[in-house]
Amino acid sequence: MKDWRLLLTRPAGECEALAATLAEQGITSACMPLLAIEPLPETPEQRATILELDRYQAVIVVSKPAARLGLALVDRYWPQPPAGQRWFSVGAGTGAVLVDYGLDVHWPAEGDDSEALIVLPMLEAALAVPAPRVLILRGEEGREWLSERLRERGVHVDALSLYRRFCPNYPAEALPRRVEAERLNGLVVSSGQGLQSLVRLAADAWPRLAERLTLFVPSPRVADMAAELGACNVVDCRGASAAALLAALRSGRPMTMPPAGVQLTEGSGGSN
Repeated sequence: MKDWRLLLTRPAGECEALAATLAEQGITSACMPLLAIEPLPETPEQRATILELDRYQAVIVVSKPAARLGLALVDRYWPQPPAGQRWFSVGAGTGAVLVDYGLDVHWPAEGDDSEALIVLPMLEAALAVPAPRVLILRGEEGREWLSERLRERGVHVDALSLYRRFCPNYPAEALPRRVEAERLNGLVVSSGQGLQSLVRLAADAWPRLAERLTLFVPSPRVADMAAELGACNVVDCRGASAAALLAALRSGRPMTMPPAGVQLTEGSGGSN
């Protein structure tokens, strides 16, 4: 496992925390955040929704930023969260933020994605009431799959956008040059949007990176996206947590990078 040399692409704070965890296991990594988080200004809609929080049988939180920003709103307008309300998170990391706040939270034991959450028995039980209502706390332009599946079951769903995600600006070829300079043999993404940012930033070097490096992804959905984009060595970690990544690293074998001098950037004379 110590032969892995990984490029981590999560938002800055999460990236550094993951790098520290990997270092404890003797795994080398480099941080290059491909997602940044910008909170959205509070709107009358946000305020009205939170003030009526007790209308919802369940609150679903899709990410750590959504958890932190959503709890800040709850703090602002509620002395304590509504009694008897069920809270759910897409993954254990987000769940931990909610648990630290004192909420009783449920999340899938395996898989950090909406597909795993929607079949959770506790969620089905929470919605087994007449005219159930669900509030989803998420980012701007978040994935609609969960909302659509719930509505198909007759659930009234409201989605509250709390932040937007964007890719920081990097110089051209910054990503492939980083991979080459640090002899990295694995890429780690934590979402579909992170994967899209990776491919966009890699630009002309993506086909070579996709062929030579192992790509670690958090779910079958993102694994399918990676395959469609040409990634040859994809590992589905079945979760975005550090524990899920470490388990995947233990089960895999590092790809060998080209010898020194064989570059991944254009114009180098490297093989395709």
